[in-house]
Amino acid sequence: MVHAVNSGHPGGSLGCTDFFVALYFNLLKHNPGHFTMDGQGEDLFFLSNGHISPVWYSVLARSGYFPVKELSTFRKLNSRLQGHPTTHEGLPGVRVASGSLGQGLSVAIGAALSKKLNKDTNLIYTLHGDGELQEGQIWEAAMFAAAKKVDNLISTIDYNGRQIDGDVKDVLPMGDLKAKWQSFGWDVLEMNGNKTDEIIKTLTEARQHTGKGKPVIILMKTEMGMGVDYMTGTHKWHGSAPNDEQLSKALAQLPETLGDY
Repeated sequence: MVHAVNSGHPGGSLGCTDFFVALYFNLLKHNPGHFTMDGQGEDLFFLSNGHISPVWYSVLARSGYFPVKELSTFRKLNSRLQGHPTTHEGLPGVRVASGSLGQGLSVAIGAALSKKLNKDTNLIYTLHGDGELQEGQIWEAAMFAAAKKVDNLISTIDYNGRQIDGDVKDVLPMGDLKAKWQSFGWDVLEMNGNKTDEIIKTLTEARQHTGKGKPVIILMKTEMGMGVDYMTGTHKWHGSAPNDEQLSKALAQLPETLGDY
């Protein structure tokens, strides 16, 4: 998808593929065949780091939200599959425009509080980048969620240690993230985000932590560009498209299982 338009973010998308597959096919209580913006009676997911839209679109399509063949329109003019997810095109599965980093947690908290007002016992899930935690709004939202006991919320941090300008530790070190979130009053879990069994186990455990007066956060260690040898160990592929030769090499390392678009 990214190669076809020479634009997009393959690194983080590959790093979070296991998470999206595990969430949408094993944990999320959702209804692809009857999408509504309100999502009453189902779990909701918000992608805050919207630049990894390629993997989200791929999983949404294969979950049944829209035809898989529509993936070929990614980032093209008049496509519903914009580089960052948007709502004005009416794409099923997407409930908020995202990609302006730092905002997704606030949106999710609003949705979680709405669930409580509606006596809806389903959960809210979010995903964020670790570089996104450099945005102050995240910590305002974190403080609010704990103070208001938003305990129907499970947030996950893609903790790959890289952002578009380099390694997170070089751009702005985040320190002890586990201690930070705990000090803000959150229940903190950790997992390897590139091992499907561990993801399913930890997300299942996270559900068991809900309803106990605290929001839940998962620090998910991943490798940017996972599965493609030349994309790992560097931030270079955060927002760069592969050329023809690089695409062939990448696809040779990632066997098809569900068919391409």
